[in-house]
Amino acid sequence: MIKGFLAKLFSNYISFKNNKWIKNPIKYQDKIFKKLIKKGLNTRFGLDNDFKKIKSYEDFVQKVKVRDYEDIKTYVEKILSGEKNVLWPGKPIYFAKTSGTTSGIKYIPITIDSIDSHINSARDSILNYIHKSGNTKIAYGKHIFIQGSPILQKNKGVLIGRLSGIAAHYVPKYMLKNRMPSWKTNCIDDWEKKVDSIVKETIDKNMTIIAGIPSWVQMYFEKIIGKSKKNIGDQFPNFSLFIYGGVNFAPYKLIFDKLIGRNVDTIEVYPASEGFIAYQDQLDDNSLLLLVNNGIFYEFIEASKFYEKNAKRYNLTQVKKGVNYVIIISTNAGLWAYNIGDTIEFTSLKPFRIKVTGRISHFISAFGEHVIGSEVERALSFALKNYKNKIFVREFTVAPNIDSKKDNSYHKWFIEFDKLPKDLKSLEKDIDLSLQEQNIYYKDLIKGKILSRLVVKAVEKNSFSKYMKYVGKLGGQNKVPRLSNDYKIASYLEKYVINKD
Repeated sequence: MIKGFLAKLFSNYISFKNNKWIKNPIKYQDKIFKKLIKKGLNTRFGLDNDFKKIKSYEDFVQKVKVRDYEDIKTYVEKILSGEKNVLWPGKPIYFAKTSGTTSGIKYIPITIDSIDSHINSARDSILNYIHKSGNTKIAYGKHIFIQGSPILQKNKGVLIGRLSGIAAHYVPKYMLKNRMPSWKTNCIDDWEKKVDSIVKETIDKNMTIIAGIPSWVQMYFEKIIGKSKKNIGDQFPNFSLFIYGGVNFAPYKLIFDKLIGRNVDTIEVYPASEGFIAYQDQLDDNSLLLLVNNGIFYEFIEASKFYEKNAKRYNLTQVKKGVNYVIIISTNAGLWAYNIGDTIEFTSLKPFRIKVTGRISHFISAFGEHVIGSEVERALSFALKNYKNKIFVREFTVAPNIDSKKDNSYHKWFIEFDKLPKDLKSLEKDIDLSLQEQNIYYKDLIKGKILSRLVVKAVEKNSFSKYMKYVGKLGGQNKVPRLSNDYKIASYLEKYVINKD
């Protein structure tokens, strides 16, 4: 009882403390902006970009252009070679190693200033849940965070590893007895062997919190069910909180409901290697609270205008609800006007809450339709509702099928079903109608017969896992792109298509 009482007490304190910045977001963003500029003043980046003359946000926009990883790569290489005071005073304590679609392996700095932001935000997301729900029972059971290996490499005094592996070194002492799996299992590099070992260690434990990217947690759940012959809700009767991030949960919800067999609370978090950006703070609304006092200064560019020369940048005083923005961040890890590649929409301005809509690089616009991730996810969720929990999707991706000779171009959907539907044509029609309702450009192309109606191709079970293994991205923080503007992923999946005609 003591642990639950203390958890409730601590959650109340954190809620009271966080309310100060939640109610005064602009004030705290202004403080962070000034602090960041002051810290960056005498760094190599600050000298190169004339930080001494930055007295206002307008000055910052003039002096510091929006950058992606390729634009800061030379600075990162200086740090990797041992140089100090490059992007931030001193040297980073970590590099979060991540893979990009164009840049190959990326090394994102994490400093002594920014690491607390990552760890405290993860903690606060759970404490906020306890505060809002009153559910202190989760404190008494085991918690599993399905994550990357905590084994870190060292380069010129800087440790390098996956963000989730770095975070594994910061589990509070009071939670160590609750943490699963064991350190030894967490260090297994082969993802399939790792999941097998996690299953073995956790199958008979009192699990109360399970967290991870939905596709990899799904794999874990299915292996548990395969061994126990029980659904997850019966196998873990006290399991009451699922924490996820990285992808929209909606396409997975039906299959998770089936695997678990009962209702479980869920909260979404938005941690990136570049910074912990938001978490779900309400139980009845899956919007994410933007963390405006977290060592991050935010800017936004309208996604539809992102590739225009001198596209306008907005700070939080200028944003509007319902607009699809590319999120740009400057951080206490030394990232400056950095494009992390994600797109968001504001669902609320008091307080600032967002939803992640996709990736600026993940879209289909082979014919000018510019279909984005949130649109295909909503279309699929809409279509599945008509089948009354009889169709479950494990994973999917969409690519343009361009056929100029036969004048028959269309979007091709590759879907891995739990069980193959009897009528794929009806599903195709429902998905297509929803997509037309959401995207006027797509609708016009269909009506104008530039595009034919989309086609669904069912693929064999585990096809997407095979693809991720093929490209060396099985497990960890890696996700299958929902959308591609080319046929690379689709060409691999073609050999696993079930409905060939």
